[in-house]
Amino acid sequence: MTERPDTPRPTDRAEEARRARQQREAEALRANLRRRKQQSRARATPADEATPPAGHDISRNEA
Repeated sequence: MTERPDTPRPTDRAEEARRARQQREAEALRANLRRRKQQSRARATPADEATPPAGHDISRNEA
């Protein structure tokens, strides 16, 4: 296979724009993850009070 020395490359401006987009996307994903974790914790809080204490047999097959 013949290598092409004139392979097109993004300009410096295009490369900087790509990096900026990636940074914005990464921050948006992190913010979304934080928001989803908060929502999950908010849903789990009331249910935690209804769960039996550790070591309690929930199968009702206690001897």
